[in-house]
Amino acid sequence: MKAIDVFYQGEGIGEIAHIEIEPDAAFSALKTILVEKHGATHGALLFLEDEDEPLDESILIKERADPKGLKLHLHHCRHVEVTVTFNGETAERRFSPSATVARVKHWAAEKKFGMSEDEAGEHVLQIAGTHDRPAPGTHIGALTDGKVCALAFDLVPDERVNGSPEDAA
Repeated sequence: MKAIDVFYQGEGIGEIAHIEIEPDAAFSALKTILVEKHGATHGALLFLEDEDEPLDESILIKERADPKGLKLHLHHCRHVEVTVTFNGETAERRFSPSATVARVKHWAAEKKFGMSEDEAGEHVLQIAGTHDRPAPGTHIGALTDGKVCALAFDLVPDERVNGSPEDAA
Protein backbone atom coordinates (compact mmCIF):
# COMPACT_ATOMS: atom_id res chain seq x y z
CA MET A 1 0.00 0.00 0.00
CA LYS A 2 1.34 3.43 -0.91
CA ALA A 3 2.14 6.21 1.55
CA ILE A 4 -0.74 8.32 2.82
CA ASP A 5 -0.80 12.09 2.37
CA VAL A 6 -1.23 13.94 5.66
CA PHE A 7 -2.18 17.61 5.55
CA TYR A 8 -2.05 19.29 8.93
CA GLN A 9 -2.19 22.50 10.91
CA GLY A 10 -1.51 23.16 14.56
CA GLU A 11 -0.50 25.65 17.15
CA GLY A 12 2.53 27.49 15.83
CA ILE A 13 1.98 26.02 12.35
CA GLY A 14 0.47 28.87 10.37
CA GLU A 15 0.17 27.35 6.91
CA ILE A 16 -1.13 23.94 5.96
CA ALA A 17 1.80 21.53 6.04
CA HIS A 18 2.18 18.15 4.33
CA ILE A 19 3.99 14.89 5.00
CA GLU A 20 3.58 11.33 3.82
CA ILE A 21 3.42 8.36 6.16
CA GLU A 22 3.08 4.62 5.79
CA PRO A 23 -0.50 3.37 6.22
CA ASP A 24 0.50 0.74 8.79
CA ALA A 25 1.98 3.35 11.16
CA ALA A 26 0.03 4.22 14.28
CA PHE A 27 -1.12 7.77 14.97
CA SER A 28 1.35 7.79 17.88
CA ALA A 29 4.23 7.51 15.38
CA LEU A 30 2.78 10.36 13.33
CA LYS A 31 2.41 12.48 16.44
CA THR A 32 6.05 11.87 17.37
CA ILE A 33 7.17 13.00 13.91
CA LEU A 34 5.07 16.18 14.11
CA VAL A 35 6.14 16.99 17.68
CA GLU A 36 9.82 16.67 16.73
CA LYS A 37 9.40 18.59 13.48
CA HIS A 38 7.54 21.54 15.02
CA GLY A 39 8.72 21.57 18.63
CA ALA A 40 5.27 20.92 20.08
CA THR A 41 4.83 19.43 23.52
CA HIS A 42 4.55 15.66 23.86
CA GLY A 43 1.23 16.28 25.61
CA ALA A 44 -0.22 17.64 22.37
CA LEU A 45 -3.29 15.94 20.96
CA LEU A 46 -4.09 14.89 17.40
CA PHE A 47 -7.51 15.68 15.94
CA LEU A 48 -9.08 14.84 12.60
CA GLU A 49 -10.43 17.97 10.92
CA ASP A 50 -13.80 19.02 12.37
CA GLU A 51 -13.91 16.14 14.88
CA ASP A 52 -14.59 17.00 18.51
CA GLU A 53 -12.50 14.34 20.24
CA PRO A 54 -8.77 13.63 19.91
CA LEU A 55 -7.69 10.57 17.97
CA ASP A 56 -6.91 7.30 19.69
CA GLU A 57 -3.19 7.23 18.96
CA SER A 58 -3.01 3.44 19.04
CA ILE A 59 -5.06 3.01 15.85
CA LEU A 60 -3.40 2.73 12.46
CA ILE A 61 -3.33 5.57 9.95
CA LYS A 62 -5.04 3.44 7.29
CA GLU A 63 -8.09 2.97 9.56
CA ARG A 64 -9.01 6.68 9.35
CA ALA A 65 -7.53 7.77 6.01
CA ASP A 66 -9.59 8.14 2.88
CA PRO A 67 -8.30 8.12 -0.72
CA LYS A 68 -7.38 11.81 -0.43
CA GLY A 69 -5.39 11.22 2.75
CA LEU A 70 -5.91 12.84 6.15
CA LYS A 71 -6.50 16.36 7.44
CA LEU A 72 -5.21 16.68 11.00
CA HIS A 73 -4.56 19.20 13.73
CA LEU A 74 -1.89 19.05 16.47
CA HIS A 75 -2.66 21.08 19.59
CA HIS A 76 -2.22 21.04 23.36
CA CYS A 77 -5.78 22.33 23.94
CA ARG A 78 -8.62 19.82 23.97
CA HIS A 79 -11.07 22.67 23.29
CA VAL A 80 -10.95 26.29 22.18
CA GLU A 81 -13.43 28.67 23.80
CA VAL A 82 -14.84 30.67 20.88
CA THR A 83 -16.85 33.87 21.11
CA VAL A 84 -18.49 35.48 18.11
CA THR A 85 -19.96 38.99 18.29
CA PHE A 86 -22.55 40.32 15.84
CA ASN A 87 -24.71 43.45 16.20
CA GLY A 88 -23.86 43.80 19.88
CA GLU A 89 -24.74 40.17 20.72
CA THR A 90 -22.15 37.59 21.68
CA ALA A 91 -22.41 33.82 21.29
CA GLU A 92 -20.02 31.40 22.98
CA ARG A 93 -19.18 27.76 22.36
CA ARG A 94 -16.33 25.30 22.77
CA PHE A 95 -14.91 23.74 19.62
CA SER A 96 -12.05 21.33 19.07
CA PRO A 97 -8.93 23.06 17.74
CA SER A 98 -9.46 21.21 14.44
CA ALA A 99 -12.78 22.95 13.80
CA THR A 100 -12.60 25.02 10.64
CA VAL A 101 -13.43 28.72 10.44
CA ALA A 102 -16.26 27.70 8.08
CA ARG A 103 -17.78 25.42 10.74
CA VAL A 104 -17.61 28.17 13.38
CA LYS A 105 -19.13 30.70 10.99
CA HIS A 106 -22.00 28.35 10.10
CA TRP A 107 -22.74 27.77 13.79
CA ALA A 108 -22.61 31.47 14.65
CA ALA A 109 -24.35 33.00 11.64
CA GLU A 110 -27.08 30.45 11.05
CA LYS A 111 -27.60 28.69 14.38
CA LYS A 112 -26.99 31.48 16.89
CA PHE A 113 -27.80 34.68 15.00
CA GLY A 114 -30.57 33.23 12.81
CA MET A 115 -29.22 34.25 9.42
CA SER A 116 -30.36 32.54 6.25
CA GLU A 117 -27.72 30.72 4.23
CA ASP A 118 -27.68 33.64 1.76
CA GLU A 119 -27.26 36.23 4.52
CA ALA A 120 -24.50 34.18 6.12
CA GLY A 121 -22.76 33.99 2.73
CA GLU A 122 -22.40 37.76 2.78
CA HIS A 123 -20.56 37.75 6.13
CA VAL A 124 -17.14 36.57 7.27
CA LEU A 125 -15.42 35.95 10.57
CA GLN A 126 -12.80 38.51 11.51
CA ILE A 127 -10.48 38.03 14.48
CA ALA A 128 -11.66 40.53 17.10
CA GLY A 129 -9.54 43.66 17.32
CA THR A 130 -7.85 43.02 13.97
CA HIS A 131 -8.57 43.14 10.26
CA ASP A 132 -7.57 39.46 9.90
CA ARG A 133 -10.15 37.34 8.11
CA PRO A 134 -8.89 33.76 8.11
CA ALA A 135 -9.72 31.46 5.21
CA PRO A 136 -12.72 29.15 5.73
CA GLY A 137 -10.51 26.03 5.77
CA THR A 138 -8.25 27.32 8.53
CA HIS A 139 -8.36 25.34 11.77
CA ILE A 140 -9.22 27.62 14.70
CA GLY A 141 -6.43 26.09 16.80
CA ALA A 142 -3.91 27.50 14.32
CA LEU A 143 -5.21 30.97 15.21
CA THR A 144 -4.65 30.72 18.98
CA ASP A 145 -1.50 32.01 20.58
CA GLY A 146 -0.57 28.64 22.09
CA LYS A 147 -0.97 29.91 25.66
CA VAL A 148 -4.70 30.60 25.86
CA CYS A 149 -7.26 28.13 24.52
CA ALA A 150 -9.65 30.86 23.42
CA LEU A 151 -10.43 32.92 20.34
CA ALA A 152 -12.76 35.86 19.68
CA PHE A 153 -14.30 36.75 16.34
CA ASP A 154 -16.56 39.46 14.99
CA LEU A 155 -19.07 38.45 12.32
CA VAL A 156 -18.81 41.25 9.76
CA PRO A 157 -20.12 41.98 6.26
CA ASP A 158 -17.84 40.68 3.54
CA GLU A 159 -16.37 43.67 1.74
CA ARG A 160 -16.71 43.01 -1.94
CA VAL A 161 -15.55 45.33 -4.64
CA ASN A 162 -18.15 45.54 -7.38
CA GLY A 163 -16.91 46.11 -10.90
CA SER A 164 -13.46 46.20 -12.33
CA PRO A 165 -10.87 48.98 -12.22
CA GLU A 166 -11.85 49.94 -15.77
CA ASP A 167 -15.40 50.71 -14.56
CA ALA A 168 -14.03 53.41 -12.24
CA ALA A 169 -12.37 55.34 -15.10
